[in-house]
Amino acid sequence: MEKHKERLRIGIVGTNFISDWVIAGGKQDERFEVAAVYSRKQETADAFAAKHGIPHTFTSLEEMASSSLIDAVYIASPTFLHASQSILCMQHGKHVLCEKPLASNVKEVKEMIAASERYNVTLMEAMKPTLTPNFEAVRENLKRIGTVRRYFGCYCQYSSRYDKYKEGIVLNAFKPEFSNGAMMDIGIYTVYPMVVLFGRPQKVDATGVVLSSGVDGQGAVNFLYSGMNATVLYSKIANSSLPTEIQGEDGNITLDRINIIGSVTYTPRLQAASGKGPQPVTEDISALTDKDEYYYEVAEFINIVLAGKRESSVNTHENSLITLEVIDEVRRQLGVVYPADL
Repeated sequence: MEKHKERLRIGIVGTNFISDWVIAGGKQDERFEVAAVYSRKQETADAFAAKHGIPHTFTSLEEMASSSLIDAVYIASPTFLHASQSILCMQHGKHVLCEKPLASNVKEVKEMIAASERYNVTLMEAMKPTLTPNFEAVRENLKRIGTVRRYFGCYCQYSSRYDKYKEGIVLNAFKPEFSNGAMMDIGIYTVYPMVVLFGRPQKVDATGVVLSSGVDGQGAVNFLYSGMNATVLYSKIANSSLPTEIQGEDGNITLDRINIIGSVTYTPRLQAASGKGPQPVTEDISALTDKDEYYYEVAEFINIVLAGKRESSVNTHENSLITLEVIDEVRRQLGVVYPADL
């Protein structure tokens, strides 16, 4: 890659709607260039290339990975393919931006991190909320709530694919072979920010509903930290409008949604013990931006690649590893096992 041009030529792996969204956000960064797309079927690659004006198509991932046409790849394939595809690309000296969850389990994450070290290339998990200005607003204002006593995260979204499931048609979203399920797809959005803010929990206690296909449909997880507790709720079989909240001795920070943080507020603790008198005033601490939500993960990835760094300072390898440690333990307690674990 010619760094003086400060453009990153990216190959896309995965032609689903998430790739559409990432490309749309990435285009707001002038350094972002989609140079190629890989799909198993030529007609699928051609259609995706035509939609986005992509000049090159591949039906062999190894051919794209070894090509001089690209500098990096964005991987949005099913989770069970993340590790093998990422490692293949890194072996060919390509930087990797890989969709969440980074891999099926901790073992695979460790292999991916080792490959990043071995081949001296960038590896970053595409967990977008933690890279946005609104999440930075949370981090900057956290000290205002004093000693943190509780983190509560909630993301429950009824899956359109669940209707098919109830009809007896099991789509990929509910298949253990694809390393899928509610925690991997939805719950990770509640866990990853918690890990970024507070690190590795001391204890994990999970309950949930495991579907007949073998994946979790929803769950509730309690975490123990030194001096604080955390609770997350997640589901693909029911909706919730509950926000995410961080509770401190001196006040609270509330996020409207943890997966797409639209607003962040700070509310100081009511000072009067009787509860009478002036009420605390909630302050909007949201960051103003005109950027697409996916812009920030693309910009972060490009920044660290051009700086010659192997990992983000926010979506670090350690944070990705701890998150999968937590998810592995949740799955162990629920009895959810993937073929990738065996």
